[in-house]
Amino acid sequence: MTVTAPPAAPQETAGRHVGAAVERIEDPRLLVGRGGFIDDLDPIPGALEAAIVRSPHAHARITAFDAARARRAPGVRCVIGPAEVAQMPPFPLTVKTPMPYRPAATDRVRYVGEPVAVVVATSRHLAEDAAELVAVEYEPLTAVVDVRAALHPDAPRLHDEADGNLATDRTMQFGELDGAFANADAVVEGSFSFPRYSSTPIETYGVVAHWEHDGAGDQVTAWCNFHGPFTMQPVIAGALGLAPGQVRLIVPEDIGGSFGIKSGVYAYVALLAIASRHAAAPVRWIEDRIEHLLASSAGNDREMEFAAAVDRDGRVRALRLDLIDNVGAYLRPPEPATLYRCFGNLTGAYAIDAVALRSRAVVTNKAPTGLNRGFGGQQLYFGLERLMDKIAARVGVDPVQLRRRNLIERDAFPYSTPTGGQYDSGDYEAVLDLAVARSGYEELCRRRDEGRRDGRLRGVGIATIVDPSGTNLGYVSIATPPERRVRGREKSGSTEHVRVSVDAGGEVTVILGSTPQGQGHRTVARQVVADRLGIDVEHVHARVEMDTATTPWTVSSGSYSSRFAPLTTSAAIAAADRVAEVLRRAAAVLLECEAGELELAGGQIRVAAEPERAVLFRHAAGLVHWDPGMLDGEALLYADAAYTPPQSRHATTNDEINSSLCYGFVADVVAVEVDPETLEVRVEAVTSVHDCGTVLNPLLVEGQTSGSIAHGLGGATLEELRYGPDGQMVAASFMDYLCPTAAELGFEVAFDHVVTPSPHTPLGAKGAAEGSTMSIPVALANAVSDALAPLGVEIDRLPVHGTVIHELLANRQKGSEWR
Repeated sequence: MTVTAPPAAPQETAGRHVGAAVERIEDPRLLVGRGGFIDDLDPIPGALEAAIVRSPHAHARITAFDAARARRAPGVRCVIGPAEVAQMPPFPLTVKTPMPYRPAATDRVRYVGEPVAVVVATSRHLAEDAAELVAVEYEPLTAVVDVRAALHPDAPRLHDEADGNLATDRTMQFGELDGAFANADAVVEGSFSFPRYSSTPIETYGVVAHWEHDGAGDQVTAWCNFHGPFTMQPVIAGALGLAPGQVRLIVPEDIGGSFGIKSGVYAYVALLAIASRHAAAPVRWIEDRIEHLLASSAGNDREMEFAAAVDRDGRVRALRLDLIDNVGAYLRPPEPATLYRCFGNLTGAYAIDAVALRSRAVVTNKAPTGLNRGFGGQQLYFGLERLMDKIAARVGVDPVQLRRRNLIERDAFPYSTPTGGQYDSGDYEAVLDLAVARSGYEELCRRRDEGRRDGRLRGVGIATIVDPSGTNLGYVSIATPPERRVRGREKSGSTEHVRVSVDAGGEVTVILGSTPQGQGHRTVARQVVADRLGIDVEHVHARVEMDTATTPWTVSSGSYSSRFAPLTTSAAIAAADRVAEVLRRAAAVLLECEAGELELAGGQIRVAAEPERAVLFRHAAGLVHWDPGMLDGEALLYADAAYTPPQSRHATTNDEINSSLCYGFVADVVAVEVDPETLEVRVEAVTSVHDCGTVLNPLLVEGQTSGSIAHGLGGATLEELRYGPDGQMVAASFMDYLCPTAAELGFEVAFDHVVTPSPHTPLGAKGAAEGSTMSIPVALANAVSDALAPLGVEIDRLPVHGTVIHELLANRQKGSEWR
C-alpha cells in the first residue's frame, strides 16, 4: 500500500502539541519485544491451566456427560461441565427474550465450538490431554444457518423457551413516508447481503481468573484482554451471582489488537471464574487460533431490503429499510446492538426527511456475534450506497452527481435526522470535491471508457458515508419498545473518566481507562495534557493499565466506537483544568498576584499581561506539596474528571435518539480492474478523504485510516466466516480464512482531510479509526459493479472475488460478452 498524504504539521510546534505529527511513544518497547500482553503476565505464580472441550456439532442434545477418566488423569485439579454451568444464572440480556445464554452448554449445543467443559490441570498440555478423555454423547439435531430459513415456521427451533428463532423484531417510522412514496416519480429497490467476518487480531483471547473467599465474602479478580464496553462488568457479575463490586477486572497495558472482537472475551471471564471456584485456585486460559476463528466473535452477517422514493432528478425523499441480522446461536450482549449502533445516522449523508425501519435479530446455528470494526456501519452503508448507485443508473446521472444532489448542505449544520441523530458539523460537498480531485475521478472514468472499447473491465466506485463516534449507549434501548421501557431506568451514556495528578517535582501522570488496542492513546493523552498545562510532553506520563478497583471508569468506558478522540481527550482536559486552577493559586502566592491573571505556558506559570513575571511550573507544584498552608483553599494536585456530553440522552418515547456524540464524514473513491479471463479483481487505487474534526495527530490518523482500508478490503474481497448447510465452519484456519497481505494491498492510496471542528468537544475532535472500514466495502462493490456493467452483472453481496463473479456470470444467458 503506497500512501500519499498532505504534509504533516511540524513536530511539536511552540507550545502546541495537539495537531503535531508526534511519533508514538508506545512503539519502541513493542519493537524490542518488551510488551506486556496477557500471555506475558504471571499475576499469580502457580496458576493452573485450562483447556476447553468444545462441541463438534452445530446442533445437538447432550445425552450423557462423563468426566471421570479426565478427573483421574495426571495433574488434573477439576473438570466442570454442564451440571456446574447450569447452576449459574444466565447472563442478563440486552432485551427480554426467552433465549438464556450461559458461557457453556448445559442441555444442548447450538454451534460448532460451543464450550461444553473446562479441564483444569497443572499445565496446559496435561489439560489438553485430559480434555480428550471427557466423554460427551450427543443426539444430533437439524441445524439452520440461514436467517430466512430460520424464520420459517417449520425451522428447527434453537431455544425451546421461545416461540421461534426471532430474537427481536421492531418496526418504526419517522416522517411522512407514505406520501413520499405515493408521490415519488420512481421507487428504486435493492436486496443486499453482507457477510460475517472477523478482525483476526494478532493476540487471541486470554484470561487469568481467581475466585477467592474470605471473611468479606466472595471476590473474583480476572486479568483479561477485554477492552470494553464496561457495561459487561455487571453482566459478568450477574452471571456469577455476585454484585458488580465483587468482580474486579484488570486489563494489561498491551492488547494485541481487537477492533471490537475482544469485547466477547467477557463470557470466558465468567467461565474461567467458575473453573477457579471449583479448582480452589487461580486458573489461566489462552485461546488458540482455531478456537478464535471457530468460537470467539464476529461481525453480523445481514440480509437487507432497501427502497427509496425518488424524484425525477434523483433526489431521495424517503427510505424503507428491512434489516435481518444473523446473531448466531444466542443474543449475546450487547447484541442486538449491531442493528441500532447507527440508528441516528440511518439516512447517511443525505437530506432525507422520512424513513421506515424494520429490524430483526435471528438466532441460527452459528457462533454468537458482537463488535467488529465499523460495528453496524459497514452493513448499513453496503445497502444504502449500493442503492444510491442504482438510483444514479435509474435517473441516468453520474454517481458523484447523484450524491451531490442529495448531500446535506453545509449551512444545514447542526442537522437533525429523522431518527433523532444530531449531526454536529460538516462540509460534505467540500470533502466529496476533494476526493474527486485527489483521485483524478474524471481521468479514471475516461480510462474506464477507453478500456471498455478494448475489452477491458475497469470500474470506478464511490461511497460517501457518515462516520459516528462517541457512541451513546442508550441506542441499545431502541431494541425494546417504548411501552416496555421502565420509566426512571432509562439508559444513556457517552461518559468517560480520566485522572490527572502532579507530583512535587512537577511531573504529570495521566491515568486512562480507555483500554487501547494499539491506537496510541498514551501518545495523544500526553499531547493534550501538555498543551493544557503549558509544559513539554516529556513531563507528562500516561498510564493505560486498567483496574476496575483503582482506575477511574464508568460502565461506558472502554475502547470501542471511536470514543477516545471525542470523549477521553475531553475528560483529560477537564481533569487537567482542575489541576491547573490549583497551580494558578500556588503561583499567585509566589508572584503576589491574583490567580485569574495567570496563564500556563512554556513550562511556566506567568502573568499574562507581563510574561516576564513568572515561576516555573515545577516550583508552583512544589509549593502545593511542601508548603500547602500558604494556599487559600484545597491543596490537591490530583483530579478525577468526567466528560458527560448533554447531547447524549436516552431514547424518547417516539424512538428517537442521538446515537453518537459526533458524526464525521468520509468520501472514498476506488478504481479496479477485473481480469476477463480469470475474473480476478485487482484494486488499482484508493482515495480516502475524511472529516474527523480537529486532527489530533496526523501520523496516528493516517495509520488508523490505512488499517481501516485494509480491514474493509479484507471483508469485501477475502474474509468470510463461511458455514456449510450443516452448520460446520469451513473457514476455521488461515488456510481457508484469508486475510489481505502486502500482495493484495500493493496499490496506491491517497489520503486527505477537510476539517470542520465539532462544537460538542473541547478540541473539536471526532473519531477517525472506523470510517473507511464502513465505506471501502461498498465503494469496492460499486467499482466492481461498474466494471461488470457491460455484462449486466451487479455486486449486491460480499465478499466479491473471482468465484463469486463466475457464479453471477454463470446465471446469465449463455454467450454473454465476457466470453
